[in-house]
Amino acid sequence: MGLDFFFSPKSVAIIGASHTPGKVGYAILDDLLKGAFKGNVYPVNPDTTPILNKTVYPSVKSIPDKIDLAVIAVPAEGVPKVLKECVDKKVKGVVIISGGFSEIGEEGRKLEEKCKKIIKGKKTRVIGPNCLGTYDSSTDLDVLFLTEERMGRPKSGNIAFITQSGAVGSTILDWLSGEHIGLSKFVSYGNAMDINETELLEYLAGDESTRVIAVYLEGLKSDGRKFIETLKKTVKKKPVVVLKAGKTEKGSKAAISHTASLAGDARIYSAVFKQFGAIEANDWTELFDFCKVFATQPLPNGDNLLVVTDGGGFGVLATDEAERQGLKLEEPSKTIKKLLYKQVPKYVSLHNPIDLTGDVTAERYKLVMENCINEYDGIVAIVLFQVPMLEETIVDVLIGMKRYGKPILCCASGGMFTKKLSDRLEANGIPVYPTPERAVKAFSAMVKFSKIK
Repeated sequence: MGLDFFFSPKSVAIIGASHTPGKVGYAILDDLLKGAFKGNVYPVNPDTTPILNKTVYPSVKSIPDKIDLAVIAVPAEGVPKVLKECVDKKVKGVVIISGGFSEIGEEGRKLEEKCKKIIKGKKTRVIGPNCLGTYDSSTDLDVLFLTEERMGRPKSGNIAFITQSGAVGSTILDWLSGEHIGLSKFVSYGNAMDINETELLEYLAGDESTRVIAVYLEGLKSDGRKFIETLKKTVKKKPVVVLKAGKTEKGSKAAISHTASLAGDARIYSAVFKQFGAIEANDWTELFDFCKVFATQPLPNGDNLLVVTDGGGFGVLATDEAERQGLKLEEPSKTIKKLLYKQVPKYVSLHNPIDLTGDVTAERYKLVMENCINEYDGIVAIVLFQVPMLEETIVDVLIGMKRYGKPILCCASGGMFTKKLSDRLEANGIPVYPTPERAVKAFSAMVKFSKIK
């Protein structure tokens, strides 16, 4: 496909590879060599002393083999020269890590324009400048300039993440790694002097390893009409969840100085997202709350949600959020209630939310959910793992509910014991949220997308 060489190249040149640990050019080379990347790696530096036991070449043009991807990590003023060499070498893709371009003002803008002229009419494509790099969990292509010791790499998964901001991208990558949430592809595209969010959306729409696309956007770097058309086509294939930054006047000004983005009116962006099918997140927590549910759960057929809890207060909080989101919380039918009251204590509340009370067992959860599931479009199971009679087999009960082909979300809050059981659920495709509100919002995001579909 069109941009595959940015994620699954057969050969990579690191231009500006450094002999000094701690420097950007050293970190990129070191991380790439430490991983399981199977392609050829070529460090480039005028000082041809070997780095990490690899032969070093004085320029990309001196490398005897074809180069699919080059990563440039040299001072900004040196970028035009090495970019021209990449074009002459017929390098397919170039990632320019270096900052100091249009984001710093007029002088940097002129330098960026110079780079644009170098690639104009050529086949060499560019991501950046002023970016973090690219990462592909399936090919182990890792040309991010932050070391793995300081920024974790997420496991393989089916969420792709596009970000204008390298700082936001690095923080979220580290967080995703700690939360054991998998990624398919990651790309930080910075100033987007060539490849922008529209082209990346189009590429990821056709990427078989990606089920949902997360986007951090400060402002469009592409034609607005083309972005909308691409967005419309993409959401017909898979969900797109967008976190739009620069919504305030000062935030908009900050976006200009960060990636030279014109943020625009937040209300217009929100209207476009709503009209053409993107799910808008209010913050980065929502961004991946929503992505996590899209990545693991089938879409609901409607908006009738069942909330089952062993803590009444949590059920009330879930009810409040469901009402704010415009979801239905219909009570179980009289037939189901009659059946269940024969098998559960009389003090169990069989309204919706269903309060199973603090003496709940795994079997009680199973009994209620299995008898009710056919009347609902999805379940939020609020599980306080701390209650004394609840066995650890509740994990298996929740996992077993997947066989009904409807969304099953869990809310669990607590310490190490809760985390242990939550990790087991997450590892088996049941998303877990620490608050009822976050779980309900995630279900609501799926409902909104299913209506668009």
